Amino acid sequence: MTSTTPLRSRRGHSVGLRTAGVGEPVILIHGVGLQSVAWAPQIDALAHTHRVISVDLPGHGQSAPLPIGAELPDFVAWLFDVLATLDFGPVNIVGHSMGAMIAGGFAATHPEMTRRVALVNGVFRRSPLARRAVEARAGEIRAGNIDLEAPLTRWFSDSEGQSKARARVAEWLRAVDPSGYATAYAAFARGDATYADGFATIDCPFLALTADGDLNSTPAMSQAMARIVQDGHAVTIQGHRHMVNLTAPDLVSSHLLTWLGRAPARKELS
Repeated sequence: MTSTTPLRSRRGHSVGLRTAGVGEPVILIHGVGLQSVAWAPQIDALAHTHRVISVDLPGHGQSAPLPIGAELPDFVAWLFDVLATLDFGPVNIVGHSMGAMIAGGFAATHPEMTRRVALVNGVFRRSPLARRAVEARAGEIRAGNIDLEAPLTRWFSDSEGQSKARARVAEWLRAVDPSGYATAYAAFARGDATYADGFATIDCPFLALTADGDLNSTPAMSQAMARIVQDGHAVTIQGHRHMVNLTAPDLVSSHLLTWLGRAPARKELS
């Protein structure tokens, strides 16, 4: 059973949380424009064996926004504050899209607090062409020109089997605070290389999972990340796009459970 819990962090941030299960903690971080409930299938699957905490990003769901102009390191610092407040010790962290950027940055800068890290549809070192495109979208959003159809078209195929998930995501996009969305998207647009050089220091079990139809969080990016880290594994799910955790939920959950079964870094075993 999932419960929704407000959290007041040590630094005064108001944070929305969804929690379920007992055991070793797993933190789930969603992507820009979504909410913590976007992880519902994974919350249900992982809660059988773990304590699952799905957080609302700043400016999304029940979480207060960060200041306008916040960059990716500010979101990583926000996550540090949340986890320090929860005081679990080292945790397993799963991020999707923007959440994957935050999770990867956190693992690179706070290894002592990271037991395992998984990046779902993560972005890593965009090409110059891709960077210009996403920065242009960030500019449009900042100007108040929010096009909901464009991301839905990128994230979903026309398959009838994806229509229900698409409708749910459309609801979340319509509900998001425009200012919080713009701030997070700008950080997302500029953050794909912020922590890239630090990935070589990540030595915990690392999973980079994406879909073959995701043209922005590509299989090549996942493979590159998995090669750089010390204990990396890349997975590509066929026939899906950016919202693979919703369109192929059982496959994603299965891969996450396998990742959670991998032994943590040696420093935790000593």
